[in-house]
Amino acid sequence: MGLSRDCETGHHIYKKNHDVTKTRKGKTDQLLRVDDHDFTMRPAFGGPAIPVGVDVQVESLDSISEVDMDFTMTLYLRHYWKDERLSFPSTTNNSMTFDGRLVKKIWVPDVFFVHSKRSFIHDTTTDNIMLRVFPDGHVLYSMRITVTAMCNMDFSHFPLDSQTCSLELESYAYTDEDLMLYWKNGNESLKTDEKISLSQFLIQKFHTTSRLAFYSSTGWYNRLYISFTLRRHIFFFLLQTYFPATLMVMLSWVSFWIDRRAVPARVSLGITTVLTMSTIITGVNASMPRVSYIKAVDIYLWVSFVFVFLSVLEYAAVNYLTTVQERKERKLREKFPCTCGIPHSKTMMLDGNYSESDANSLAGYTRSQMVPEEEKQEKMVVHLAMSNASNSPRKRGLKGHMGLRIIQNTHAIDKYSRLIFPGTYIFFNLIYWSVFS
Repeated sequence: MGLSRDCETGHHIYKKNHDVTKTRKGKTDQLLRVDDHDFTMRPAFGGPAIPVGVDVQVESLDSISEVDMDFTMTLYLRHYWKDERLSFPSTTNNSMTFDGRLVKKIWVPDVFFVHSKRSFIHDTTTDNIMLRVFPDGHVLYSMRITVTAMCNMDFSHFPLDSQTCSLELESYAYTDEDLMLYWKNGNESLKTDEKISLSQFLIQKFHTTSRLAFYSSTGWYNRLYISFTLRRHIFFFLLQTYFPATLMVMLSWVSFWIDRRAVPARVSLGITTVLTMSTIITGVNASMPRVSYIKAVDIYLWVSFVFVFLSVLEYAAVNYLTTVQERKERKLREKFPCTCGIPHSKTMMLDGNYSESDANSLAGYTRSQMVPEEEKQEKMVVHLAMSNASNSPRKRGLKGHMGLRIIQNTHAIDKYSRLIFPGTYIFFNLIYWSVFS
């Protein structure tokens, strides 16, 4: 409402000003002639296919889900076509810009995303839609969309893998005889924000392609592809998976240096490493889809698990052979209780816990009588070299002619395992990283 003063009468007279929006709306309707045409029909209906150019600007690549095998992308989708029904006279050749309210009154391409799971047009604070009409009838139709689409991933090289995903655009109703979709500027039709980044992936490249898609019931359709290649960052998995698994394998080798008679220490160490490897394998598979093929990380973890498990079996073998050897020893001692008075050199087996008086009391036993020839255990061996002339003072002869050979109480299997296990595991790592990296 406007207020004006009538100078002649001196009274206040309220006058209703002219509604500019109504005037502009009337001019717009007159220029575009929206009500004069049936916009349920495509432009040039009955004639050749209408070309619709497309270009895309990717705003963000929001997430990649291995479990759901999909990705989420936010983009600006723009369409270009010509509709002579929207042409209007203009002396300045300036275009007119409208928001989403006019889109509901005119014809627009019915492009949809193939293999999409969810998608929406942003509507804060209003619908993010822009329509720009030029005097000759050319139209620019732009919208801001977030779409979640399917991506068929191959995890055979996971986590040393690269994935290629595609966002596919296609007309839903119009075949290639009615509507021809094409990339407006070829490879330049796709623009990306330089700040796009993902936590687990390195975006290597974006590119565009197009081809025809056939449906047996409806015919051929033009389909546009936005393809991008991602390479996974390996450092996260090195810290969370590979490095802990390698440490567990190396920790299992510690048992080869522990005394074979320390049963609780070696058994508890082996069981702990086996359970830890099982936890690592379970944690990795929990965050992955249940695929029916073997992944690269599965090969590494299961081979590491086998190494840890074999270290437990190695001690089981050592413990069993030790028990068998001790049983044979006991039987031999029972069979040959004592042979005293032998004047020549004698050999006795001690396990390192006997005193000198014990050695003197057992000096009459020969090595052949106490220990079988095939025994491979390494204990403290005391050679009692006694000459025929000095046999009477036994204590003096023991001190003067006894030589001690002290060797660590280790089984031969442990000695070989110290070399075989690390060497084999290093060889496996060389092959693994050369094949998958």
